[in-house]
Amino acid sequence: MIYVMAVSTVSDDGKFWSGLKKAHANLPKGATWKLAIASKDGATAVNVITHDSLDGVRDFFEAYAGPYATTEYREADAANAVGLPR
Repeated sequence: MIYVMAVSTVSDDGKFWSGLKKAHANLPKGATWKLAIASKDGATAVNVITHDSLDGVRDFFEAYAGPYATTEYREADAANAVGLPR
């Protein structure tokens, strides 16, 4: 299991978060949503999801939020993280 950071530049705040609410209700088996946070202006969002693969998170996330943001996906360095929800 890896931690994947999805860092998004949001183009439509309302549709982006609406899509993520639907995504949260349909998480793939074995995935856990650890964190979802937005900047105060709504232009940037950071989500942390655990799953078997980065590609699995990317495919899942893009299906719900892809049209409303440009998102970069990175594997988190969980061993050196501070305050990462377990």
